[in-house]
Amino acid sequence: MTGVATDGRRADFPLAPMSVATFHGRFLDLLRSLGGTPEFHGRPNEVPDPVPFVDDRAGRPYDAQAVRRFFRAIVAIDRVLKRFRTGYVGKVSPVHLFWGSFDLAVTRFSGRTAPPHPGGVPALPDAVTREAYSHQVSSAGFWPGGGGAIDFPAFYSYAYPAPVGFAEARPAPAVAYFEKNLGEFLLPYDTVRRSGDPEATLMTFLESTYCAAADLGSWDRASLECETGVPRRPRPTPATPI
Repeated sequence: MTGVATDGRRADFPLAPMSVATFHGRFLDLLRSLGGTPEFHGRPNEVPDPVPFVDDRAGRPYDAQAVRRFFRAIVAIDRVLKRFRTGYVGKVSPVHLFWGSFDLAVTRFSGRTAPPHPGGVPALPDAVTREAYSHQVSSAGFWPGGGGAIDFPAFYSYAYPAPVGFAEARPAPAVAYFEKNLGEFLLPYDTVRRSGDPEATLMTFLESTYCAAADLGSWDRASLECETGVPRRPRPTPATPI
């Protein structure tokens, strides 16, 4: 792991099998060596029975090849999610990684308020969840799987609040389906990876599930949507008549 300060200073330590407590200590030392003053919660989020990092001394494996494969996958997925994001002029989140559930996500907001979220996410204050879902959303992303309702990597899409008929909507491509235990549409990662055009396959899933949420939720699509563009490239401004 390498850290770089704004003044050019660098610090690093090798990634290898170690405990969470050891990694945590080395990470703090790295930040301090660069002039940082790290202060944070110190325990994992969104997992049941969280153990503080300093107390988690069980040995953990490290597979560098698996990490590289995951990184390459995330970079490719990030590119598609950012392109999907350009087709919306309403409020939309950046493409971001949740450190608790470890999913890469992007969320569109309709602008309408939503009923208070019931909360109940492990090791996450209900007030945080209710703030995040204070307004009607359609959210999609990628989850590497494991430790939950599914044990395989998959793309997902859900709406909050889920409109009537959402679970019965027909997503595309045809292999996508609604997982009742999660309350989300799923598309297995391997289906996308093995398709003739992975980016187009993923975009089809993102668009079709968003449309189901927006249409059934009566979103004002005419004023919220725009033609898909290119990330970080401004759209041309129409010429002003003289």
